[in-house]
Amino acid sequence: MYQINIHEAKTHLSRLVEEVALGEEIIIAKAGKPIAKLIPLEKNQSKARVPGGLKGQIRIADNFDGPLLESELALWNDAPIFPAE
Repeated sequence: MYQINIHEAKTHLSRLVEEVALGEEIIIAKAGKPIAKLIPLEKNQSKARVPGGLKGQIRIADNFDGPLLESELALWNDAPIFPAE
């Protein structure tokens, strides 16, 4: 990771994007004060999921897959697909 001033970043944006695509992180500064950080997009999108992360937080009703009431069944079968607004 290194720091670059905003004027130089504007001048060399294509090169900076190539470096970031290869995994480099770059701080952009204005008057010596960091104001932005260029990071690879892929690095942020691929956070690992933890199996069982929601364990105990989701409750499924005992009759979840039980038969529907006649009124519920009518809603599924007879209701319009796109209700009027």
